[in-house]
Amino acid sequence: MDKGTLLIHNGHEMDPVTGALGVMVYQTSTYYRKVITEMQEFDYSRGSNPTRKALEETIATLEGGAKGYAFASGMSAISSVLGLLAAGDHIVIAEDVYGGSRYIIETFYQRWGLTMTAVDTSNPENILKAIQPNTRALFLESPSNPLLKITNLSACIAIAKEHRLLSIVDNTFMTPYLQQPLKLGADIVVHSATKFLGGHSDVISGLAVTATEELGQRLYQIQNSFGAVPGPWDAWLVIRGIKTLKARMDMQQATAGKLAEWLAGHKNVIAVNYPGLVGHPGRDVHLAQAVGGGAMLSFKTKTTEQALGFYKKIKLAAAAPSLGGVETIASYPVKMSHINMNAAERERMGITDNLIRIAVGLEAAEDLMADFDQALS
Repeated sequence: MDKGTLLIHNGHEMDPVTGALGVMVYQTSTYYRKVITEMQEFDYSRGSNPTRKALEETIATLEGGAKGYAFASGMSAISSVLGLLAAGDHIVIAEDVYGGSRYIIETFYQRWGLTMTAVDTSNPENILKAIQPNTRALFLESPSNPLLKITNLSACIAIAKEHRLLSIVDNTFMTPYLQQPLKLGADIVVHSATKFLGGHSDVISGLAVTATEELGQRLYQIQNSFGAVPGPWDAWLVIRGIKTLKARMDMQQATAGKLAEWLAGHKNVIAVNYPGLVGHPGRDVHLAQAVGGGAMLSFKTKTTEQALGFYKKIKLAAAAPSLGGVETIASYPVKMSHINMNAAERERMGITDNLIRIAVGLEAAEDLMADFDQALS
């Protein structure tokens, strides 16, 4: 079945009780125990809820995985997946992943004995060099946030399998509509469903999908124990958002491509990071593992003053954190997504004061270009 059709027809297009064309919101915390001495599927909503179950089964279907799990945020999904590791374990991560992912490892999990090595995963050889006797996992993100660097997922996952490492891929930027890491061999895929999957900047949620039932059961134990789950209304909002993912992502991706080409020729722009752009160093690898360049890009102005001026002058893009809504969002990585990263490390990686990250929305490309032009002048 076409992936766009699957977004709508995935087994949860109709309520089996009433025939309503949509999933019901089961706004309840607990359930009547039919036989007091026996367990049942729906017992207490921290453990399971019919609305959340519909979302979890939907994302598992879309990613081609065995089990899906919903969380209260993208970070709670990532933190719960990291909970599969143990004290004394070591993890190799892509150096330019979302700043929050690095921060939780370097602070909270480090206190519990988890160590980390961050490398440039665009070169798989760097992963091989970073593996230690106690390495147990590999955390990848492609395209990366906010530099849009590309990692050859198949090659890196093959290294993980050879060394018996758990391979985890953050697929937030591309969504399962454009990229499916589990089909490339990954063990777990995570999403901030707040972003493109929710799609309307009105919900905070996270998702994780496992390739196997066994790994799914292990993750469920963590989900149920931590209790960092979304309420049924939040789960419903993500279900609602997923239904329009194809329509939104097709338009946003097309506009992002036009905007990237236009920015590449702007007199006040010195670099554009977009994996669909001709000349991007990871373009061929990216297009071999994903469908199109996505709706995220970043660029650098000539000076920091021009970047700061851009945020003040922009009218059709919201100067804000987050991404993936119907509106274009312009974020400032050094003060938003990567504010907790060491300044020298940011500078070394290229996350500089003149870097602007754009999440393209549903506005007309021509209108965005005109607005960007006046904001950059």
